[in-house]
Amino acid sequence: VLILMGIGSIAVAAGSPASARRLSTAKQRLPDLYFFYIHMRWQLLGLCGMFWASSLPREAARRFGVLIAGAMFAALFLVPVVGHEVNGARRWLQFGISLQPSEFLKVGWPILLAWVLSWRARDPNIPVVALCFALMAVLAALLMLQPDFGSTMLFSGTFLVMVLLSGFDMRRMGMFAGVGVVLLVLMYFTYENGRNRIDSFLFGGSAFDQVDLAQRTLLNGGWTGQGFWMGVRKMALPEAHTDYIFSVIGEEFGLLSCVVIVGLYLAFLTRVLLRLVDEEDLFTVLAAAGIAAQFGGQAFINILVNLQLFPSKGMTLPLISYGGSSTVALCLTMGLLLAITRRNPFIQREPFSLRSTGDLS
Repeated sequence: VLILMGIGSIAVAAGSPASARRLSTAKQRLPDLYFFYIHMRWQLLGLCGMFWASSLPREAARRFGVLIAGAMFAALFLVPVVGHEVNGARRWLQFGISLQPSEFLKVGWPILLAWVLSWRARDPNIPVVALCFALMAVLAALLMLQPDFGSTMLFSGTFLVMVLLSGFDMRRMGMFAGVGVVLLVLMYFTYENGRNRIDSFLFGGSAFDQVDLAQRTLLNGGWTGQGFWMGVRKMALPEAHTDYIFSVIGEEFGLLSCVVIVGLYLAFLTRVLLRLVDEEDLFTVLAAAGIAAQFGGQAFINILVNLQLFPSKGMTLPLISYGGSSTVALCLTMGLLLAITRRNPFIQREPFSLRSTGDLS
């Protein structure tokens, strides 16, 4: 995590001039490192949050995750009513500072689902899967009211991984997959922005589309890159410090650096999964796997968009892209992951086996 954040500091410094000059006006010229300085402050706050969360006992971490998930669910109900609109999307609440509830929901969403699914270990008669499907349906509806299709897909993917891992009958999953396809088709015909992005991905767009610009920026550096602050194509790239920072890294530091970043994300996911091999507590397995799936899913969606292998989603590269609330939320999530996977030999753990879960229907 610290290595990824260090790479993010350098990458934001590389992408900051492009975004700062793009947003400068005749009356106000932003310094080239404007976003870098802000990013460093948010990283410092995020590190404090991560170290604090990692020091929590497992039960306290679980309670904090459930509490923040409940609070952000409540905030999502307020967004369509009093939310602040930017570029046609109403996703933010203004309380002196700008708060995006969906970003902080990522902190508690896997923990909330793991907590509900783990109830079955105590009482097999509780319809935990039905409860989780109801939560997911409400969340998807709230997100699409903003609209935020990218976050809807990310939360849905995390939900799917956790439900399958908890032992849900694969034969019944086909029915829900069919419902998902129907909803996706409905989104295509009702959500114009999403339809345009899918059309651009499937049928090609103009030379000035963001994804095309990102791919050309990424490939312009070759294997070893143009050098720090030597990139040229990044200056025409929108959101160079956030959504398309992976392309900036490719241009200035080369495709080999991109391979290293992909390797770091894979190492993170592998480390989490290996840590869970001998874990006996159902909640810990589900929560940690859910956090890993959510983190990895966001990372690889962003990378695939930059490689023009996935429709544009407006999703940041976790721990590397510039961010305010997103940086703090990710650091808190990593802290909770450390807290719930910490082993204490003096605490009796619940016996758990994936084979014993059976059908949760």
